[in-house]
Amino acid sequence: MATFTTRDDVQIYFKDWGPRDGQPVVFSHGWPLSADSWESQMFFLASHGYRVIAHDRRGHGRSSQPWDGNDMDHYADDLAQLLEHLDIQGAALFGFSTGGGEVARYIGRHGTARVKKAGLISAVPPLMLKTADNPGGLPIEVFDGLRAGSIKDRSQLYKDIASGPFFGFNREGATPSQGMIDSFWVQGMWGGHKNTYDSIAAFSATDFREDLKKFDVPTLIVHGDDDQIVPIDAAGRASAQLVKNSKLIVYPGAPHGLTDTHKDKLNQDLLDFLKS
Repeated sequence: MATFTTRDDVQIYFKDWGPRDGQPVVFSHGWPLSADSWESQMFFLASHGYRVIAHDRRGHGRSSQPWDGNDMDHYADDLAQLLEHLDIQGAALFGFSTGGGEVARYIGRHGTARVKKAGLISAVPPLMLKTADNPGGLPIEVFDGLRAGSIKDRSQLYKDIASGPFFGFNREGATPSQGMIDSFWVQGMWGGHKNTYDSIAAFSATDFREDLKKFDVPTLIVHGDDDQIVPIDAAGRASAQLVKNSKLIVYPGAPHGLTDTHKDKLNQDLLDFLKS
């Protein structure tokens, strides 16, 4: 397996597909998933001549499971060290859900010296949690429920999320895909119990508003208007107001997990954005 070791001794697994001389496109995945969740986009873009890279976040997938450091600052620093390890220049960074927070915090902490473009796909920024100055966020009880479910039976929690709101399979007329449900569950169960538990706070309570103001590269924002996990008004639309030189594309009726349910449209939109 392709891995590198971070400065705090965490082993990070990554995929590196496509021609080495292609423009690099780097993907950051969502919770509680792994790099595999981006495989449709990676296969498509590599087939179009791009070098595509995705890592398993610390504590997720095939990466090691440190007890501490399961927070956005460490996630962003791990991404920075991946780009340094591979000496990536002129990258497009795409983050899905929690991965969008990772990309935002990366730019906030490390700037865009290695970055040419960015993308936030069903992403958690600016701030998921409802606070006094973020009244459109979700109440803490939503995330406490995820934590309680994780402690009680995280395997069942992942099955419930995947078979219901994540892919919109709980909507009238939806045709559930057992394959998508199984893939979500497998990826989630690869993650460490403590790591995925801690990550709930990382994706819900981290404030990315100042990070988004530091974006200075063309940025694509994609969000479904039927996202039951990360509601579009508090996320995609709010991010578009903070990120200069951003383009928001709304997918009518699309759920949170649109990298699978709307993969053909997303693949083409990503390719068009990379070529623009």
